Amino acid sequence: MVGSMSTRYAALLRGINVSGHRRVPMAELRALLTDLGHTGVATHLQSGNAVFGSASGDEGTLGAELERAVEEHFGFRVDVLVRTGRYLAQVAEACPFPADRLEGRQLHVTFFDRSVDAARFASLDAAAFLPEEFRLGARELYLYAPDGLGRSKLADALARPALNRGVLATTRNWNTVARLVEMTRD
Repeated sequence: MVGSMSTRYAALLRGINVSGHRRVPMAELRALLTDLGHTGVATHLQSGNAVFGSASGDEGTLGAELERAVEEHFGFRVDVLVRTGRYLAQVAEACPFPADRLEGRQLHVTFFDRSVDAARFASLDAAAFLPEEFRLGARELYLYAPDGLGRSKLADALARPALNRGVLATTRNWNTVARLVEMTRD
């Protein structure tokens, strides 16, 4: 892409490679992204995290393009959220919890496809889940779960369909968020 500026993005694929279902090998995901014309493609872990450069400036279009490519190649639909590296860095900087003093398994970020307001979670008695806590950002939710996500009663409550109606959400632990920030630095 000579003469055009490229932005670094992260693609967050939702619900792949879990318990052997909806298998998306990372080498094939990298090839798909490269075939779509993206540059500097890399993946992180096996759970659907990819980074790439693109001259496109539209996260929604990039996500929809990758969703179509995955469905055509693998034969099943996967929801994809695409975020700029700059946005991920802002999410890390705005973390309301002391990330530098917590283990990565204790802190998670749920990324939403759009802004979500506090009214959506008003029915949740947050005090009932202490010491677990959550805080809303612009298009993300930060979750502090001292015993990890797998044992978190608050995470289960936040995942209820009634609270998530009409939004696409995918969650990453803090170690993954921090690594994606590093991988998407311009």
